[in-house]
Amino acid sequence: MNRVVLVRRAEATVAHELADDGTVAGATRFPAEELAGFVRDRDTSPVRWVWDDTTRWYPGLLEAGVRVERCTDLRLCRAVLRRSPFVDRSLLGGDDAGGWDALEPVTAADPALFPLADPADRLDPVAEHQRQQAALAASAERGRLGLLLAAESSGALVAAEMTHAGLPWRADVHDRLLTELLGPRPAPGHRPAALERLLPAIREGLGAPQLNPDSPGELLRALQTAGLPVADTRSWTLEQLDHPSIPALLEYKKLVRLLQANGWNWLDTWVRDGRFRSYFLPGGVVTGRWASNGGGALSVPLQVRPAAVADEGWRFVVADVAQLEPRVLAGMSGDAAMAEAARATDLYQGMVASGAVATRAEAKVGMLGAMYGGTRGESGRMMPRLTRRYPRAIGLVEEAARAGERGEVVHTLLGRGSPVPTGAWAERAVALGEPPDEGGSREDRDRHRRAWGRFTRNFVVQGTGAEWALCWLADLRNRLWRLGDAGTVSERAHLVFFLHDEVVVHTPAELADDVIDAVRRASAEAGRLLFGGFPVDFPLDVSVVESWADAD
Repeated sequence: MNRVVLVRRAEATVAHELADDGTVAGATRFPAEELAGFVRDRDTSPVRWVWDDTTRWYPGLLEAGVRVERCTDLRLCRAVLRRSPFVDRSLLGGDDAGGWDALEPVTAADPALFPLADPADRLDPVAEHQRQQAALAASAERGRLGLLLAAESSGALVAAEMTHAGLPWRADVHDRLLTELLGPRPAPGHRPAALERLLPAIREGLGAPQLNPDSPGELLRALQTAGLPVADTRSWTLEQLDHPSIPALLEYKKLVRLLQANGWNWLDTWVRDGRFRSYFLPGGVVTGRWASNGGGALSVPLQVRPAAVADEGWRFVVADVAQLEPRVLAGMSGDAAMAEAARATDLYQGMVASGAVATRAEAKVGMLGAMYGGTRGESGRMMPRLTRRYPRAIGLVEEAARAGERGEVVHTLLGRGSPVPTGAWAERAVALGEPPDEGGSREDRDRHRRAWGRFTRNFVVQGTGAEWALCWLADLRNRLWRLGDAGTVSERAHLVFFLHDEVVVHTPAELADDVIDAVRRASAEAGRLLFGGFPVDFPLDVSVVESWADAD
């Protein structure tokens, strides 16, 4: 397959043709505005486009109606390679290595082809590609790593296409939902009517007639003055209290969350031309899971999903994987007994049928404890049974935890490495993948080590689950494209949403059955790519609906 490195230089674009050994075999220079035509003409034959960062190149091509089949995203690939324990990091060095390490994705709303004063302009994509290829070739696990890099780059294409196409969104339906829940849209600086109605019950119940419940400090003082033993104002804390003001206060907080996260300001900001357009960021989390920038795309609440309505004559195909991470654990550990349980549509019920535990609830709490480090209480009580029945699976996460406690790097199946546990520590840092502090008392250090062990325990499973999902997305993307014979990405069946183990495809109604088949075949292919012939199943729950809210 031909490889072409695209480089922006001043007001022009340079396309470097690469030979089989990675050296430059020729170059073509043309004005930046001719890029779309150049890519369209070349992409008629198999070519892999190599560029510094998909967010800098692909949105402009999509605006011009050009779809790219394959790419190598050097920014994303470098992030994987420089953290992977399968790689000799010295091979990634160079004069501009710091610039590559610091490069950030572009998420500006302006669809211009390139941002102004872009730090990427100072980097050399040809040299970086050669470094990455050398590091990959020298790795003893280049097969696994090569698959991960290809999947990560394909994910970047999917993310850009989802932002470009947008999730169909009915602003009138959203406004009606908000009005039903909150009352008419208030004037700036005023509360909606539903919040105003709740205020008297909250203030009277707490004996605080001037209380502003939107102020955490005021609210905490009012709760404590009323004799309630609370240290914070989180909803979970309030739910434990028995007090006349609490039901109204919990309802108030729920409606405030809706107003702040998906209220009228959200609607004005993120929905345009009948589409919700956020920016999806592959590899945005250290485990390889995606993040998003703008609009909270990865946490669209059920309350507003009725506004996600397919276009007339179109449908949504919504598919999600049942218990993805335990199935991934079975596959990566090669645990035949757990794979047998995974043949059931409900893996937890399959564990009950195998005799490992007595109830589905025990199976679920035990597996969540194994993957997230719950070694006490009910989950801890289940661990000996699970270890006896599934020794390879439980052994894998236990060893990952011990490695983390020893300060070692762990890795996913394909080679994504965990962060190195050194540096400043904060309680919040565990969830973000930040490392522990070596200072403080022995008790503190032990606590930090155990916390890091819980992180590495989950890292190997969650990260491998993210790899399975990337392979699923990459294969599904191409299958959807082949269902049509004409039109741009958004004019054919196309992905509009992805969250960890769930996808939403927007498709012409007559192609819905073909899309279902494509979704299932892509799932099977992802399992084959990661686990070869090992018999672990990934059953899907699939719905065909007009509104996302109607999916099962």
